[in-house]
Amino acid sequence: MDEAVSPAGAGPSATAARRGPVAGSTRETDVEFGQQPTAAPYPPILFDIDGTLIDSRAIVTAVWRAVARRYGVDPEPILRVCHGRRDADVVPLFFPAESAAAVHRQISEVEMEHADRICPLPGAADLLRRLDQRRWAAVTSGPRALMTARLRASGLPVPRVLVTAEDVSAGKPDPEGYLRAARLLGHDIAACVVVEDAPAGIAAGKSAGAQAVVGITTTHPAADLTAAHADAVIDGLSELPGVLADLEGHKPPM
Repeated sequence: MDEAVSPAGAGPSATAARRGPVAGSTRETDVEFGQQPTAAPYPPILFDIDGTLIDSRAIVTAVWRAVARRYGVDPEPILRVCHGRRDADVVPLFFPAESAAAVHRQISEVEMEHADRICPLPGAADLLRRLDQRRWAAVTSGPRALMTARLRASGLPVPRVLVTAEDVSAGKPDPEGYLRAARLLGHDIAACVVVEDAPAGIAAGKSAGAQAVVGITTTHPAADLTAAHADAVIDGLSELPGVLADLEGHKPPM
């Protein structure tokens, strides 16, 4: 790579809630989960990872900028759409066909090299520690090796149901990933709540038919998430229990 990648950053602090009316292959890992919850039943939750559970904004931005400039491509349009989408789906939109394979390989290599340069978003560790491992999953646009490394580096558990870029034939905004995760958890997608930071992911959750899709303002402003038809928008994971409490017939898992 011609440019150094030296991301730095921390997760956002939660502010006042803006809640609206709430209308392949997976593998088990040897990562230990926290204590089981004692609260009343709550909806199964399907989380995105980057921008939802972990803060990878700095490294994602640095890698795309470095690779784009190496190939003489303006990185700004890429950065506006890359969050929440598979690299394999983004690269062909901005790079010549003859360079696409090399670009994708370079992005994957550098992201893996810097997999430890991330941190959990505020509230993520506490939230996951309180959730029953049978009632949550993660659906990510990233490759399995990278996302597993990022979760472990951030001190978060790797879920038993983890749907990654390799597990689907079509990435977000296609609903395939969320439908697969719900099925592997053993729940109807209509009973699940999706938590996402990007419009593409929100669109995937809505198309899948989730009970509710919650947007978190990590990588996109609230207006973008609302425009993507999120059922509720929060500034941090500490606000999620309040959204769950608004779902009829359920109580928050806290």
